[in-house]
Amino acid sequence: MGKKKDNKESKEINDQDINQQESQEVSVEEQLKQEHSQEKDKFLRLFAEFENYKKRTSRERIELFKTANEDLMTVLLPILDDFDRALNEIRKASDEDKELLRGVELINNKLRNSLAQKGLSVIEAKAGDVFDVELHEAITQIPAPSDDLKGKIIDVLEQGYKLGEKVIRYPKVVIGQ
Repeated sequence: MGKKKDNKESKEINDQDINQQESQEVSVEEQLKQEHSQEKDKFLRLFAEFENYKKRTSRERIELFKTANEDLMTVLLPILDDFDRALNEIRKASDEDKELLRGVELINNKLRNSLAQKGLSVIEAKAGDVFDVELHEAITQIPAPSDDLKGKIIDVLEQGYKLGEKVIRYPKVVIGQ
């Protein structure tokens, strides 16, 4: 009877040890699953962050290429204005010297075509157009010569230009009051 009791106690102890080992194995397994899911989540977040970084830098690079010439274009705008003034004066001054006028027009057209190929375009503004705050820069207001010119452009002092879709200089206008 003593042996049976000892066997029974040792069997109970063994069962308890096995249960403890199983619970430890289960807890270790759960712990490993939890660590695995945490690492997987961290990996997915890092991967998503990297993808967002690639997209953002790609967009920035495209935007940079679109407007890379912006500084150069803004420096050339006064030269375009000078060409316009020179052409107007040559047209006024001499009717006989058509060759000079033709030569300056050729150079002007070549320069404008080259800049247009790089994305520069003129913002159309002419006398009689409705003044738009988002498209025009009002330099001054004068009394309108007629009632139909109130709130409209009377004169364009400087042309405006866009590089791609970005306005790099607004047209400077005089508006009727």
